[in-house]
Amino acid sequence: MSELIAISALIGDRTFRIKIEPKDEEVVRKTLKTINDKILEFKSQFAGKDMQDYISMVLIWFATEQNVAMAAGVKKENITEGLNSIEKLLDNQLK
Repeated sequence: MSELIAISALIGDRTFRIKIEPKDEEVVRKTLKTINDKILEFKSQFAGKDMQDYISMVLIWFATEQNVAMAAGVKKENITEGLNSIEKLLDNQLK
């Protein structure tokens, strides 16, 4: 197991010290950038809210994106299984 590294994670207006695997650093930093970009986007769309509101909006957006991606993966898997079944049926018909 590799040694954990400490990074500063800025989310909104707060900084958190977290420890991560070195191999995960790039993904974590990209995720933090996405979160902060979305916070800025929501700030420009919904003026007058506090940071907790923006972070909550981003959390809902992020969770929804993950669910949509999972649903697309399941749908693709189901289509692949269906196509494989059809292919087997066709192969059996040709024999």
